[in-house]
Amino acid sequence: MSRLLAVGPALPGVAHPQSEITDTIGPLLTPSPSKRAVLRRLHEASGVRTRHTALALDEYAGLTSFGVANDHFIRVGTDLAEEACRTALDAAGLAPEEVDFLLFTSVTGIAAPSIDAQLVTRLGLRTDVKRLPSFGLGCVAGAAGIARVHDYLAGHPQDVALLVSVELCSLTLQHGDDSMANLVSTGLFGDGAAAVVMVGDAHRAGFPPVDGQSGDPRPGLPDGAAQGVEVLDTRGRLYPETADHLGWTIRDSGFGIVLSAGLPEVIAAHLAGDVKSLLAEHDLATEDVGTWVVHAGGPRILDVVRDSLGLDEADLRLSRESLAAVGNLSSSSVLHVLAATLAAREAYPGRRLAAPRTTDGRHGVLMAFGPGVSAELVLLRLPASPLEG
Repeated sequence: MSRLLAVGPALPGVAHPQSEITDTIGPLLTPSPSKRAVLRRLHEASGVRTRHTALALDEYAGLTSFGVANDHFIRVGTDLAEEACRTALDAAGLAPEEVDFLLFTSVTGIAAPSIDAQLVTRLGLRTDVKRLPSFGLGCVAGAAGIARVHDYLAGHPQDVALLVSVELCSLTLQHGDDSMANLVSTGLFGDGAAAVVMVGDAHRAGFPPVDGQSGDPRPGLPDGAAQGVEVLDTRGRLYPETADHLGWTIRDSGFGIVLSAGLPEVIAAHLAGDVKSLLAEHDLATEDVGTWVVHAGGPRILDVVRDSLGLDEADLRLSRESLAAVGNLSSSSVLHVLAATLAAREAYPGRRLAAPRTTDGRHGVLMAFGPGVSAELVLLRLPASPLEG
């Protein structure tokens, strides 16, 4: 078992209204007035009101080279990663030099040395920190990252781990591509980053000091209630023969989107069975889950999750709010929803985020979907709030 102590979300620049982004990139995608009218309708139907971008909007007209775009990814992405990590570590009450394992993920840029290597100096991490950069998991990587860190901490229960996600989707803009997939994606994806601090179940940070003592508790595990979000179990699935539904085509100009209209149907065909199988191993059913942390993949994806699992619209409120405020942040998306979920629980102690269930409502399921098509599920148990019995 592992414990998730803090999430640090980060966003670049200011929030731009969706209509302003549409007006800016429309001429870069197509000279056709009719295609721009389609673009506007698609963007208006995306469920997105505002997005943050890595660059000022007037800079995207000159973003025609993969090399230039990737240089921006390294520069802006490293700054955002540092901000997210500092926020998460401060919230967890841990120092950078305490981090033992660092997992970095992105699917919107590449670097060697990777951004996580730059963070060692930027943050003051130990030079013997174990690093694992990841590319290619796409939107699923926020959930998969938590799952893989959980796996690591099972074998290193006294360690501190840091998961870092950076996605600058706007830098993948493909000039002159007026395909339906590109018109949809340019209205859906946003830029952002997030960091998550997790510890093994033998680490002192997962438990409060004994009898109100300040500083580090006695060696070994202190008495008292555990803190943080428990990661109980994970489940990953790759659905065969679905590779053409989501991903990239690599061009001289950079990353070209692969996005099929059939993606929601793939998820609808498998999700309920996967979720019920995971819950059944813990003698739980969907009715026992009080919190759903769902990747804000788009309106149709959220509709499919709701309908497949028989959820209430209230269960997806924070996911839809995240989609509206920042767009789909790829791997960072579900981590931003997780941060909002934990913040909401702190703001309203004693209140469940979802409708009353048959148990104490503290179990949660975090989920995301990505290229492959793949899905990752994480079973959580949230801490009791002060007003809960």
